[in-house]
Amino acid sequence: MVLENKLGMTAIFVSNGARLTRLSVPDKDGELVDVVLGFDDPKDYDKATEPYFGATIGRYGNRIADGKFSLDGKQYLLSINNGPNTLHGGKTGFQYQSWKLEKKSDSSVVCTVHSPDGDNGFPGNLKVKVIYTLTNHGELKMDYEATTDKTTIVNLTNHAFFNLNGSGTILNHKLFINADNYTPIDSLLIPTGQLEKVKATPFDFKTFKAIGENINTENTQLQYGKGYDHNYVLNKTNRVVASVIGDKTGIKMDIYTTEPGLQFYSGNFMQSKNKLRTGFDDFRTGFCLETQHFPDSPNHANFPSTILKPGEIYRTSSVYKFSVVE
Repeated sequence: MVLENKLGMTAIFVSNGARLTRLSVPDKDGELVDVVLGFDDPKDYDKATEPYFGATIGRYGNRIADGKFSLDGKQYLLSINNGPNTLHGGKTGFQYQSWKLEKKSDSSVVCTVHSPDGDNGFPGNLKVKVIYTLTNHGELKMDYEATTDKTTIVNLTNHAFFNLNGSGTILNHKLFINADNYTPIDSLLIPTGQLEKVKATPFDFKTFKAIGENINTENTQLQYGKGYDHNYVLNKTNRVVASVIGDKTGIKMDIYTTEPGLQFYSGNFMQSKNKLRTGFDDFRTGFCLETQHFPDSPNHANFPSTILKPGEIYRTSSVYKFSVVE
């Protein structure tokens, strides 16, 4: 399904995972650059060793420790698909589901899916709707909704792999993240439950710097993640929460969100195993900035809650706005 706006931007979505497969954006010379890694043939996503390219993620984005959590005094056991942990909803998360896509206008698509009670171990019949809109202000807007008939947990996001140059390394992209703190992880990439200051650490992106500037620093957290694979605790402001600039194209991406967290992943597990439109998915040729609640929140009472109850409506919105800098 193709979305277009008056700026010449196009976005393509497919029903397999309600997946963003292409996002073409004008660069500083007015040339269109596809800033999302993906395949031309939707069937190739089913065969890929990386299942998350551009997918809508659920029921729970990111990791849940040991694939279990307790809710209302009952323990739930989830499907395990990342070492001993559950990642992005489990073995058959939303990235593997066939969504219904309905075009709302030339610039908007409504994606819906029903996740039955017990799906990958999660309680409740969950109805999910995501509206993706390509605005005339250069924005890709993502509006998420969900309802349940049984108390459950929900944490939806999109897992686009970006490269604002279109291809090549992302290490020279300049990145800003509006966060004073991040959630440190253990060796299995699970948050410890603590919040740590980014100041005077490689995790400080409070001013623009190259993604690769400190990525090889001797640092236990970077060793655990094999680079950046961490959740940032976003500062509560009405301004942009993160910005990235492609060093070659001048394309700038500003992110706005109602979510409390942002997962920054620097493409550390890319292993040149998938032939994409722009070549193989080589090491650190894509990055992810996933708006979210914190990883493993159900097992940390001090983290923002991801609980959804019957009669409530889960709502969250994120915007990725594109422009150019000279």
